[in-house]
Amino acid sequence: MASLKDAIIVLEIKQKKESLLLKEQLLTTYDYLKPRNLIKTTLSEIIASPGFKKNIFNTTLSVALGYLSKKAAIGSTNNPIKKLLGTFLQMGVTSLVSKNAEGIKFGTIELIKNIFQKNNPSQK
Repeated sequence: MASLKDAIIVLEIKQKKESLLLKEQLLTTYDYLKPRNLIKTTLSEIIASPGFKKNIFNTTLSVALGYLSKKAAIGSTNNPIKKLLGTFLQMGVTSLVSKNAEGIKFGTIELIKNIFQKNNPSQK
């Protein structure tokens, strides 16, 4: 009988410990699933991804060049046909730049190097 009572006491202690652990895990899970924490975790994972900076640069470059090409070609107008053509031009340039961003970046760097080498003959 005594060993049975001891076994029951041991099991009750074990049950209390496991109950506390389960409550802690439930609170941790509840906190993790809050929308604020889900968004924070997701953004942290996106920013930590290896190609994030490169993709942000390429996207920014594409959108900026598309916008500038529209402004340069069309300017500010109230003509709806010109606005539509400008929008198509912007989408085309944005798409073209995004597909060839690495080549454009390399070409720009080479162009800048060539300009500075021509201006400074001692580097040749």
